[in-house]
Amino acid sequence: MTEPPPVDTELATRLRLVVGRLARRIRLAANDVPPLQLSVLATLDKHGPLRSGELAAREAVTAPTMTRVLSSLAERGLINREPDPTDARSVRVSLSPAGLQALARIRSERTALLGARVARLTAEQRASLVAALPALEALIEED
Repeated sequence: MTEPPPVDTELATRLRLVVGRLARRIRLAANDVPPLQLSVLATLDKHGPLRSGELAAREAVTAPTMTRVLSSLAERGLINREPDPTDARSVRVSLSPAGLQALARIRSERTALLGARVARLTAEQRASLVAALPALEALIEED
């Protein structure tokens, strides 16, 4: 059996710090929708209508937490609730047109913020980022 390669702790620490700080700055750019609510909107955008329990499982939160999140989103008109066609006791949640617009706006604002930061870099630094993207993308792949 081969030994796993040694961990480069300095690299891991620097990467953790820069990714965390950059993510925080991007999150703060469009913060009118709290993080969990935004995550729910993105999940609904990706997976389509889901039951509350399915959303809670995907977001790794309890059912009562998801109920509160969905109530807040419904109050803002960002989601629709419809009877589940396969189970009359259940409700499926989907994005409303306002939810789609809010999600698109937040994504656009965050992309613009990151784009402005990337534009400040030198051509060489931008080329380094492009070269690093496959490795960064590999870091987020599931095992």
